[in-house]
Amino acid sequence: MSDFTVITEGLAFPEGPVWMPDGSLVIVELAAGTVSRISPQGVKQVIATPGGSPNGAALGPDGHLYICNSGGFTWERRDGLLWPTGTPDDYSGGRIERVNIDTGKVERLYDNCNGFPLSGPNDIVFDAHGGFYFSDHGKRRARHVECGGLYYAKADGSLIREVVYPLVTANGVGLSPDGREVYVAETDTGHIWAWKIMAPGVVAREGLLPGRHLAGPPGFTCWDSMALEENGNLCIASLMNGGIAVVSPDGKPVDFIPLPDPLTTNICFGGADMMDAYVTMSGMGQLVKMRWKRRGREPLHSQVHEPKSVR
Repeated sequence: MSDFTVITEGLAFPEGPVWMPDGSLVIVELAAGTVSRISPQGVKQVIATPGGSPNGAALGPDGHLYICNSGGFTWERRDGLLWPTGTPDDYSGGRIERVNIDTGKVERLYDNCNGFPLSGPNDIVFDAHGGFYFSDHGKRRARHVECGGLYYAKADGSLIREVVYPLVTANGVGLSPDGREVYVAETDTGHIWAWKIMAPGVVAREGLLPGRHLAGPPGFTCWDSMALEENGNLCIASLMNGGIAVVSPDGKPVDFIPLPDPLTTNICFGGADMMDAYVTMSGMGQLVKMRWKRRGREPLHSQVHEPKSVR
């Protein structure tokens, strides 16, 4: 197993880590419906309670936190691990929400696109134009599965656009360092797709496939969220296999960092040199830290505006 330090534990299925310049991290807890801030010493402070199941998270250029809320899951504990298992009776609908980190105020920005409800927004990344791409994972029902896709939206609530639809359990989403390609990793298929960006929220579509097929599984693989290295490598949380897979921009496997939780879900980078990796081991309820071999890509928000520190 890889060397790591547990920052905090006892979390209710943590995901969406966002590194803050003061050394703290903002995370979401899907099973609690909360957004929390974790101090460098591992102390947790709940800063907002949007309900549902907040999932992917990112800081916007305005310093607010933008979250993909999947609307809720049913939960089951198996062999000491917490698992999301389905859609609950109190499913509150998929939506994109904006959270004021300083006050805890939660605003709903989007819950549909062109009149079609969002099912299960999952992961999010901002571009250099101040808008963001997000994946919709879809929703699993008792007898059918709702498809999801890739969307683009403006942070002020004025525009949401369907970029690619349908996709099969779209999960991790990321942008190439030059902002010219957008990536999506599908959970159930194990495929990674790439599209050339023609304009904000507009991609080139070629042929019958959803996009350029970047990589597929040699065996059983389920992908979750992703972050990018400075050199353009994709670092993708690997479910069931338990770890972080590193894939080059041309789809070649680079590395695999094994971890003890089969529900390893998210990774982000931080630290003064952007070589600290923060990973959510969600089934075990842990946020962990490890040193990375290469620099992570610096988030765009850090170049624009930072919110006040919450202690």
